[in-house]
Amino acid sequence: MAYYFRLGEIPPKRHTQFRQPDGSLYKEELVSSKGFSGIYSNLYHIYNPNEVKSIGKPTPYSWEPVKEHGLNQTHLKTSGVEVTGEDYLSARKMLMMNSDVMMGICTPRKRKMDYYFKNADGDELIYVHDGSGVLYSQFGKLTVRKGDYIVIPRTTIYRFEFDEEGPLRLLVIESHGPIETVKRYRNEVGQLLEHSPYCERDIRTPESLHIEKEKGDYLIQIKKQGMLHPYTYGHSPLDIVGWDGYLYPYALSIYDFEPITGRIHQPPPVHQTFQAWGFVICSFVPRLFDYHPLAIPAPYNHSNIDSDEVLYYAEGEFMSRKGIDRGSFTIHMGGLPHGPHPGTVEKSIGAKATEEYAVMLDTFKSLQITKEALEFVDKDYPMSWTE
Repeated sequence: MAYYFRLGEIPPKRHTQFRQPDGSLYKEELVSSKGFSGIYSNLYHIYNPNEVKSIGKPTPYSWEPVKEHGLNQTHLKTSGVEVTGEDYLSARKMLMMNSDVMMGICTPRKRKMDYYFKNADGDELIYVHDGSGVLYSQFGKLTVRKGDYIVIPRTTIYRFEFDEEGPLRLLVIESHGPIETVKRYRNEVGQLLEHSPYCERDIRTPESLHIEKEKGDYLIQIKKQGMLHPYTYGHSPLDIVGWDGYLYPYALSIYDFEPITGRIHQPPPVHQTFQAWGFVICSFVPRLFDYHPLAIPAPYNHSNIDSDEVLYYAEGEFMSRKGIDRGSFTIHMGGLPHGPHPGTVEKSIGAKATEEYAVMLDTFKSLQITKEALEFVDKDYPMSWTE
């Protein structure tokens, strides 16, 4: 949820006659959450959104957790991965999961999707680690670039067209519940407060409608209950002439996140960027270190008694970790203490600032890595605190 927004032409009142130039009615569609109690948007189609030409055979699209990995602090060395699949869907490799959330990588060989995708299982958050391009959806055109979080509400129909030049690397998070701005950053009517590390000015909405009027065969791959269901329609899902509401995809750049600092080391909740059912997402960005004369900038040892912590290392030098590369994941399991590697605490004393960027996922149910993650496991990492 961001804020109320509208694009294109809409009638003065909902559920009233709104006619096309030939006199026929535009087809209204309500896209709502939590039945009729959550956020929603009203869309106006040229064609009937239910006009299906054919339905193909569903195929499995899910990931299997590996229980025998056990209780291990884990480093997934994915920094050297260049291609994980041919296209956007085959390249999505979820590396860890529980019943609330999945997290993984996506580095497709093909930069442009020749089909549309609809995730009917969950909301998505795509972090653009490398690359730039355009997200096309029924809500319009949204330009995306390196460092962007792209929040895509469930059932949004979309396709990406990424630029052909340069590397492309995406971090993908799929959530069973809605991905939202942080509640404690909002007032009673939903406006982001003055102490929030970002505000509405930082949130980028779709810039313009992208109306596709031509009829033909348009494939939409729909993910539901761990299967891909291929639906072919006789017209594009991007036949929207106008819409308004609170439900739509948007982008927020990690470079626009303003860090909260203090005299002594601040706990991870000051970095929180999004909330969802069963987990939070935080952003670690360049910031001044603590300014108490005896402050220790390196994080203290911490025992997670009721959550697992994942860090995806995006840019910079990570002062509390050794052997970590750009594109690495670390997973610190609840029930085990974790903290800075030996020697990094003393080394941090006197440092004035950090230039690191990282995305953190904190879950309140245990995570399990998937079979796809096994090839990236650093077997030496659980012992890396031993001097």
